Amino acid sequence: MANPLIVTIDGPAGVGKSTMAKQLARELSIPYLDTGAMFRAIAWKLGDGSWDWDEAKIEAELESFDFALSGIGEESVLSLSGTPIGDEIRTEQVGMWASNVATLPVIRTFLKTAQQALGTKFSLVAEGRDMGTVIFPDAPHKFFLDASVEERAMRRFLQLEELGKPAGLEDLKDQIAKRDHQDRNRAVAPLKAADDAKTIDTTAMNKEQVFEALKKGVQ
Repeated sequence: MANPLIVTIDGPAGVGKSTMAKQLARELSIPYLDTGAMFRAIAWKLGDGSWDWDEAKIEAELESFDFALSGIGEESVLSLSGTPIGDEIRTEQVGMWASNVATLPVIRTFLKTAQQALGTKFSLVAEGRDMGTVIFPDAPHKFFLDASVEERAMRRFLQLEELGKPAGLEDLKDQIAKRDHQDRNRAVAPLKAADDAKTIDTTAMNKEQVFEALKKGVQ
């Protein structure tokens, strides 16, 4: 594809990026790239405490990792080394592991290369933390979704209940606040809106309203 269309959707944990990105990708008939899942998959594969490993050991492990993408919209499938990534990465524990490995330059460099490579092969709705600022700075359409910690914790609470993985609401608030602090204050690629991104505060918006704002932004 000569000129892939890239749409970026960034924002903090629990803001609804995945839901909106899948829906927008379906509307545009292009793949959805869940870059957070890429961090989670690496963290899950490497395991607890891997962020404290020697850089050479991490690099050696990463040599065998290869990401692939297929499908469109919510039917998009991200695979790691030939295996589709599933719900095993969707726990709060793995989320914290991912936030820890995301502070490592060696991990970010590896994934930046992998994500940009996918962006040369496909038009994408790319969702994550630094899609508009670092990975696809020239994307023609950039969005930053945000919401209060309380609202994001409630959304995550309901999502986990639906998945049959209930969690305490106050615990979720604490975890989200901790991840916010770590993501926004890390030295490498901190979470922030790109200068040319459209910021949408979704705290008081329903899914339909958020989607309409996104759809209008790419027209």
